[in-house]
Amino acid sequence: PLCPGLASSPECACGRSHFTCAVSALGECTCIPAQWQCDGDNDCGDHSDEDGCKLPTCSPLDFHCDNGKCIRRSWVCDGDNDCEDDSDEQDCPPRECEEDEFPCQNGYCIRSLWHCDGDNDCGDNSDEQCDMRKCSDKEFRCSDGSCIAEHWYCDGDTDCKDGSDEESCPSAVPAPPCNLEEFQCAYGRCVLDIYHCDGDDDCGDWSDESDCSSHQPCRSGEFMCDSGLCINAGWRCDGDADCDDQSDERNCTTSVCTAEQFRCRSGRCIRLSWRCDGEDDCADNSDEENCESTGRCPHPTPRPWFRVLPRDACSPGSCSSWPRWNAKSAVSGRIPGSTPISGLAGTGPRTGGENCNVNNGGCAQKCQMVRGAVQCTCHTGFRLTEDGRTCQDVNECAEEGYCSQGCTNSEGAFQCWCEAGYELRPDRRSCKALGPEPVLLFANRIDIRQVLPHRSEYTLLLNNLENAIALDFHHRRELVFWSDVTLDRILRANLNGSNVEEVVSTGLESPGGLAVDWVHDKLYWTDSGTSRIEVANLDGGHRKVLLWQNLEKPRAIALHPMEGTIYWTDWGNTPRIEASSMDGSGRRIIADTHLFWPNGLTIDYAGRRMYWVDAKHHVIERANLDGSHRKAVISQGLPHPFAITVFEDSLYWTDWHTKSINSANKFTGKNQEIIRNKLHFPMDIHTLHPQRQPAGKNRCGDNNGGCTHLCLPSGQNYTCACPTGFRKISSHACAQSLDKFLLFARRMDIRRISFDTEDLSDDVIPLADVRSAVALDWDSRDDHVYWTDVSTDTISRAKWDGTGEGPPRPLPVVVDTSLESPAGLAIDWVTNKLYWTDAGTDRIEVANTDGSMRTVLIWENLDRPRDIVVEPMGGYMYWTDWGASPKIERAGMDASGRQVIISSNLTWPNGLAIDYGSQRLYWADAGMKTIEFAGLDGSKRKVLIGSQLPHPFGLTLYGERIYWTDWQTKSIQSADRLTGLDRETLQENLENLMDIHVFHRRRPPVSTPCATENGGCSHLCLRSPNPSGFSCTCPTGINVMPDGKTCSPGMNSFLIFARRIDIRMVSLDIPYFADVVVPINMTMKNTIAVGVDPQEGKVYWSDSTLHRISRARLDGSQHEDLITTGLQTTDGLAVDAVGRKVYWTDTGTNRIEVGNLDGSMRKVLVWQNLDSPRAIVLYHEMGFMYWTDWGEHAKLERSGMDGSDRTVLINSNLGWPNGLTVDKASSQLLWADAHTERIEAADLNGANRHTLVSPVQHPYGLTLLDAYIYWTDWQTRSIHRADKGTGSNVILVRSNLPGLMDIQAVDRSQPLGVNKCGPRNGGCSHLCLPRPSGFSCACPTGIQLKGDGKTCDPAPETYLLFSSRGSIRRISLDTSDHTDVHVPVPELNNVISLDYDSVDGKVYYTDVFLDVIRRADLNGSNMETVIGRGLKTTDGLAVDWVARNLYWTDTGRNTIEASRLDGSCRKVLINNSLDEPRAIAVFPRKGFLFWTDWGHIAKIERANLDGSERKVLINTDLGWPNGLTLDYDTRRIYWVDAHLDRIESADLSGKLRQVLVSHVSHPFALTQQDRWIYWTDWQTKSIQRVDKYSGRNKETVLANVEGLMDIIVVSPQRQTGTNACGVNNGGCTHLCFARTSDFVCACPDEPDGRPCSLVPGLVPPAPRATSMSERSPVLPNTLPTTLRSSTTRTRTSLEEVEGRCSEKDARLGLCAHSNEAVPAAPGKPPISSPYRSELISHPFFFQRHKKSKLTDPGMGNLTYSNPSYRTSTQEVKIEATPKPAMYNQLCYKKEGGPDHNYTKEKVKIVEGICLLAGDDAEWDDLKQLRSSRGGLLRDHVCMKTDTVSIQASSGSLDDTETEQLLQEEQSECSSVHTAATPERRGSLPDTGWRHERKLSSESQV
Repeated sequence: PLCPGLASSPECACGRSHFTCAVSALGECTCIPAQWQCDGDNDCGDHSDEDGCKLPTCSPLDFHCDNGKCIRRSWVCDGDNDCEDDSDEQDCPPRECEEDEFPCQNGYCIRSLWHCDGDNDCGDNSDEQCDMRKCSDKEFRCSDGSCIAEHWYCDGDTDCKDGSDEESCPSAVPAPPCNLEEFQCAYGRCVLDIYHCDGDDDCGDWSDESDCSSHQPCRSGEFMCDSGLCINAGWRCDGDADCDDQSDERNCTTSVCTAEQFRCRSGRCIRLSWRCDGEDDCADNSDEENCESTGRCPHPTPRPWFRVLPRDACSPGSCSSWPRWNAKSAVSGRIPGSTPISGLAGTGPRTGGENCNVNNGGCAQKCQMVRGAVQCTCHTGFRLTEDGRTCQDVNECAEEGYCSQGCTNSEGAFQCWCEAGYELRPDRRSCKALGPEPVLLFANRIDIRQVLPHRSEYTLLLNNLENAIALDFHHRRELVFWSDVTLDRILRANLNGSNVEEVVSTGLESPGGLAVDWVHDKLYWTDSGTSRIEVANLDGGHRKVLLWQNLEKPRAIALHPMEGTIYWTDWGNTPRIEASSMDGSGRRIIADTHLFWPNGLTIDYAGRRMYWVDAKHHVIERANLDGSHRKAVISQGLPHPFAITVFEDSLYWTDWHTKSINSANKFTGKNQEIIRNKLHFPMDIHTLHPQRQPAGKNRCGDNNGGCTHLCLPSGQNYTCACPTGFRKISSHACAQSLDKFLLFARRMDIRRISFDTEDLSDDVIPLADVRSAVALDWDSRDDHVYWTDVSTDTISRAKWDGTGEGPPRPLPVVVDTSLESPAGLAIDWVTNKLYWTDAGTDRIEVANTDGSMRTVLIWENLDRPRDIVVEPMGGYMYWTDWGASPKIERAGMDASGRQVIISSNLTWPNGLAIDYGSQRLYWADAGMKTIEFAGLDGSKRKVLIGSQLPHPFGLTLYGERIYWTDWQTKSIQSADRLTGLDRETLQENLENLMDIHVFHRRRPPVSTPCATENGGCSHLCLRSPNPSGFSCTCPTGINVMPDGKTCSPGMNSFLIFARRIDIRMVSLDIPYFADVVVPINMTMKNTIAVGVDPQEGKVYWSDSTLHRISRARLDGSQHEDLITTGLQTTDGLAVDAVGRKVYWTDTGTNRIEVGNLDGSMRKVLVWQNLDSPRAIVLYHEMGFMYWTDWGEHAKLERSGMDGSDRTVLINSNLGWPNGLTVDKASSQLLWADAHTERIEAADLNGANRHTLVSPVQHPYGLTLLDAYIYWTDWQTRSIHRADKGTGSNVILVRSNLPGLMDIQAVDRSQPLGVNKCGPRNGGCSHLCLPRPSGFSCACPTGIQLKGDGKTCDPAPETYLLFSSRGSIRRISLDTSDHTDVHVPVPELNNVISLDYDSVDGKVYYTDVFLDVIRRADLNGSNMETVIGRGLKTTDGLAVDWVARNLYWTDTGRNTIEASRLDGSCRKVLINNSLDEPRAIAVFPRKGFLFWTDWGHIAKIERANLDGSERKVLINTDLGWPNGLTLDYDTRRIYWVDAHLDRIESADLSGKLRQVLVSHVSHPFALTQQDRWIYWTDWQTKSIQRVDKYSGRNKETVLANVEGLMDIIVVSPQRQTGTNACGVNNGGCTHLCFARTSDFVCACPDEPDGRPCSLVPGLVPPAPRATSMSERSPVLPNTLPTTLRSSTTRTRTSLEEVEGRCSEKDARLGLCAHSNEAVPAAPGKPPISSPYRSELISHPFFFQRHKKSKLTDPGMGNLTYSNPSYRTSTQEVKIEATPKPAMYNQLCYKKEGGPDHNYTKEKVKIVEGICLLAGDDAEWDDLKQLRSSRGGLLRDHVCMKTDTVSIQASSGSLDDTETEQLLQEEQSECSSVHTAATPERRGSLPDTGWRHERKLSSESQV
């Protein structure tokens, strides 16, 4: 009951103006206003107020409910129970929905698009009864059916709403450790170490900001929480836990509240106005205790959820809480669920003596008699006024949220409407946005995600971010923008996550707010670090500081482009929300009271309101866009709201504390819902929907408003604006460049303040990689700015706007070597020179402005030189020195006439400046805290400013002002340069201020002799004081010649040393030590050893990371790589300048090698008993080489320079013998040992050992020149020198050189000596190497020296070829060293399988990275792709050297394919019942194909070469059969099993199986040669071999090779034998496959345009020859399938045959021509007739092309190339002797053409029968001789021509014209023998012939 107990008696008597309801069962009484009786509403709850009442009469506009209630007629059949008895919804006709509508179950119709969009549009949720969508392959399905990114499963974050993605996860995997430059956050993430303790929460959990006691990232006026967070200092101990860890409320005494605050009992401070407001704000109710009981309710302005009850409803002073009115009830003045209240309902007081029948009782609308009195009431939509008679229209639109957007009130009614882009929902009051489903886009620090607010869809947009905070999007351009406060950058990407790029990368400190102007395509952002609001184009161009004054900590920003307005929040010391036009004008305050942390801000464009969150007050508020009608929407349950967005009727916000996204109704704050929680760290949030960026008028139009730069909207117009610092030269145009600006360095950036404009905003010059900029200068002639960086120790330059010098942009660094602390910089703008001081090296240097021709000017008596300035007019330079004796000095600009001008009363003299007009020198002294000046000679010294200068650093002059930077005040200030008065501060709060300059374009011109032909100087022309005015100087280390103008060509005597990433020289010709980098144009990674060839002036070096030996001239030119393969760790290198060789040691391969100076003829000299060879030195005159070995048993060895006479000199008391050198003058050997920390010496034979220098910390390189030894030291990072005889007088040559390695001393003036090999290389064909007794001839690795001791074979005869992923290598079996040599094939990525073709001398290989099969010559040339498409994983490869076919297995496609060797005629042979086919091998002589399959059921199979007669040989006791090879001699197969770890063999039928080796680690491939089986092993990373008969004598051929794959043997004995396909391709047009007893022709799977025949010798007809461009018709359909061709293109010459038919192919008869078949008559298949005149060739011997060479038909010579690796120069001769009768039938000559010339005779030796191309008329006779086995002329005839002398030749025919000598087995043609000519074994391939005796007569044949 509303007012219980108003009557005390049990009879319940209510007052006169009230009706007494029936007494309840509990005895309670209820009183209601009398006028509520008989009004149709059940007000008493028991209907007692309506019993016995006469039903009211409804107006004609109303509907009369069954219960007597009157409602609007428009509410009938609207789906709502408005009568409360459902009578308004009875008998309603079912509404027919349109085609594009969805019928709701409640009868409503909604748009079809709204079905299943996550919104309850029907009102009964029937539109959202949808099936769950399927998740994609890359998504994880949560238990609730939603989908998330697959990699979010078990990532530690709860991404599914129900947490199912983090259930049943495997045990936690430890986070990978961070690298040295990273910091590991508490939860495992890695951030850059420089972000540790920088005040930013980069980890997201503040763990990078914990334990930061030494860091003070918070500003003054702030308190740093223990977590590292900075908060307002006033919030400390205020009772609110503002720190995430509550550390601001620890150790508090009592909090002190301000005068405007009330202190709760808990100590917390709240607003005073919240005291006694009826709400428990203190959380302990102490703010609501002891409140005075007033007769009124508190809240002069009631909160929206409170209503003041009428006085007559309740007892005096009591107040009740009322729910918000229901929309329709409000119309009739009713509050549902409550009792009617007088004055709110449409009734009036009783009047006496009146009657409704007279004048309607005086009522304006309805009159009824109640207990004899008149009671006036009103129709729906009206309410009774205070006079109780008249009615007044109810304004429904006045109620908040009654309509979603627009509301129109009318007399007694209202209408809701929606803005453009929205549509009314069926409830006719709320609006729904048209377009796609809304998406919430939010930043999550480490990523940017999307979530659908109405369902659980959750997707990732961008990940692996550092610290994404602010966010916005551009819907039309499909872009997302975000700011990263760790990187201090603004970035953008496409909305699909692609194409990430930086937009703003400089000048940002804490960009916390971001907003996109989607109408005018602009980007606005706030930066609380710089206290600015800036604007730029969407690409970051034309950036402008828009607002900078009176800003403290601007945070959120929102735009209203349609109105041209910006809104932003500022949470500085005076928190406020402001607005201005988008051009920065018209700034105004929107709200500045009751704000603390105004974080998020958003604009409701349709509702014309703004919403914001305050994280300190835990509230969401709203106001009109002008700040009026401000109101709290939500003030409960908001721990730390951060960002907010609005869409339709909902608000969405992120909360830091709950790490969630929440939503609520935007009008009431009710219906609060958690959209997503357990997020990483939700930051900014936006609703991604086109209606959030509605269309608006672009005030700038299509032409940018005619503006040259920025066009910014302002109200309904626009303003042209210029980028920061640029002057506006007209209303629409900006200056194209800056004329004058202040330039200053701030360590991490370089900035400018334009003097062309009045705002004096600093602008960062966009420069890359500025780490610690200190000194600055500039040159207006080429618009360059120069700066030094003491972190990177570089001097760099760039254009003043940060751009380069045109494409391609050059590197900005001009000096990057031998700098240690370059603190001063000065430009001589007259001679274009760059001067600098270096406080680390204590030098002053000069160079050209591009860094070239650098030289040291002053190197003595300098102690921490700082700033430097030049005065080109007088030719002087001035510098400050703040060492032990602070001073200011000057000297000529050529270093002449040096003198101290100021030396007293100085402490830290910093900046210098010259006033050229008044001839004054100004300086700042940070110790004296003064700015002073004096004359240029030091006279007339005077203090300009002597107060309030805590720490001045940089100093400059411009105009009448002096400008300086101050470290302590963090400011840039200026004053009058003459008086020091009129001081101004240009900029404040700038950390790390360094040098300062004013860039202008009015430097005085000076005439100088250097301007004319460089003053006659060959190199540097420097200004000097008069009278001379100039002097010539040379680059560092080079002396000027006696003429005083020309420099000598280079250093004569010098040290050269490696420093890992560069090579440097120190001249010994000059009086000081200065290192100069050899300017080689390449990137070195780990340069270790160096050597010099003084004769050519070249330096040689090894790089153990790049695995190269290279060389270049000493001036850096002519760089070339000499050795690029087979190197691992080349620690030692020595150049034999006399013998013109280079020697090196390799610790990785444990070898010592030699080669020519160009890297050719490389040979391994020493390969046994080496552990870790390091330094190597040569003594050419003695023929010795010496080396150190620091392996397990350290030693010092010697041998001849050819590797002979090896002996150990010293092997005791050695640790790490690093450096080594020979003193030829005193015949001493000197070495440095880093373990014993000694430099020792001994005689050349190791005797008389003694210590020279001890201790030395960690010596590495050692060298000797004249009377001194020099060494590098890793520990001291220095080069040292000592006397070579005594080791005394140790001095430091150069220091601060990390990464020092080898060092060599060179004197180019010393004579080289005499070459022991003499002028003719000692008569050696290849290498001539000195030895003590003279010299010896040697051959490159793997090649044998011939018996003459001078000449080398051209190449090895027998060798292994193996692949190791990125290389193909060779190991010669001719020599005993078994050293691998790289085959220089280019572009090797992942080579798996190999084979070799001995006919063409080509290696074939598969590369599974590129998925190709390629071939190349063994010298690396002629690399070509054979198969380039349709491959997946080609694991096996085999060459059929007889039929010229290529076979391969494809594990990815499970096929075995074949093609011609050139890749043509490709055909799949086997594609069924293959699981994982691996190795493959062919036996052409037997027609067999073998392969292994290591699939589910491992097996080894065999088939014919065409894939027929397939047979499983072995399928038991197999694991992973990897490698496979054939022993053609013993007719056995061998294979390796990597699972069973063994090597086995069997015969060709799989029988007689035996295990050869039973314990091998992980064999992959194998091959066979002679009595050995060789294999590669993955686990031992080695090549090994065993005896193939016994399985014993296991040896390691090569060890320590990564990625070993296939291995084959190349040998003259390997690829022998023949078959029927060996001659003319068996007569086949395309593929010829030999089988066991015959052969078959086959066609490719894809026609190649040439007619293909399956009949040997039958060439299908080609189209009639027409013109080149003409197409021929397709062959008739009657053509048999085997003869039909897809070819339509005609061929009239050899070159036209598919581009594949070379002249060579044509000569072999491998090409078909249009004249080789005669088409049949129409309608009949064309028949190839051998009798058609002489146009038809033999089936094997096609017509030769007319270009063929013509020979004398009478000649019987046949010349061909030998397919062996070796060649000789003899020829094959066929002697003309009487021929047998049969020969006349087979060997006859063919008549020539009309000119009676004959084409060149071809000889074909087929199974012992010589066939000479002849008359076609005898073709049938030849056909009769075919073997019954199907082999061509095999068993029936074994014939031989008269004596044939076969000898090898380098001959006159091509390799492919080589005739194969064919024989299956001796038994098949046992009577045929040929004579062998004496020649060394192996010069011919084994052809199956027995070379025993000559056949001398016909009878023997």
